[in-house]
Amino acid sequence: MIAIADAVRQIISAGEGRIVVEKKILRSELIAEYLGSMFLVMAAIASMTLFTSVFDSPKSIAVIANALAVALVLIALIEVFGSVSGAHFNPVVTLAMMLEKKIGTAKAAWYVLFQIAGGLTGTALSNLMFLDEVGSLFSISQIPRTDYVYFGEIFGTFILVLAILLLVKAGSSILPLAVGFLVGGQLLATSSTMFANPQVTIARMFTNSAAGIRPIDGLVFIAMQVIGALLAYVVYRYLFSNTEAKNEKGSK
Repeated sequence: MIAIADAVRQIISAGEGRIVVEKKILRSELIAEYLGSMFLVMAAIASMTLFTSVFDSPKSIAVIANALAVALVLIALIEVFGSVSGAHFNPVVTLAMMLEKKIGTAKAAWYVLFQIAGGLTGTALSNLMFLDEVGSLFSISQIPRTDYVYFGEIFGTFILVLAILLLVKAGSSILPLAVGFLVGGQLLATSSTMFANPQVTIARMFTNSAAGIRPIDGLVFIAMQVIGALLAYVVYRYLFSNTEAKNEKGSK
């Protein structure tokens, strides 16, 4: 009986230890998602403010600088936090990974919450750095982004999510570079300047800088981003449907 009791205690202790470890891992992942989202938004907002309000650059130059800043920062952030959380920094990327069963539903929900919180923190810190120019830490943006610009978000999000899914499946060693270059390039090649990220869109609703977006347009952007992400997942599954079917037949 004593031996059985000791065995039960060891099982309980091991289970409790595993729960503690899992909680610590989740905490680290959420902190990584928060920080990565924060610095990504800072790159997107602060670079536009710097060039339009401080350097008085034409909008064309500011957009080029913005693309370069976002691309370089994103490459670094994925490299830094990729081994911790997977470096999503984007709710639609988290959605795709959840559909692919690489992350559970509960964890995905926590990821999205911390991504949005990180993005809003990034807005506040960006505005703080240029407080004389923007006037407040948070303000409702009045910058319209309408009509055919919406389609840019479908296309931009589609290629981003599809690329990430394919790169992850291939185990690419240059994923940070590929994603960073893709985002920077598409920022210059889409009518919307490729937000392709709901948390970034939410964060940019609350800045009076040139990087802002009017909330009503931001909500449409988010809808377009979700559509683009789901289309990317459908295409991704279709690309490998025949291969998976053959593998299943071969294993029988």
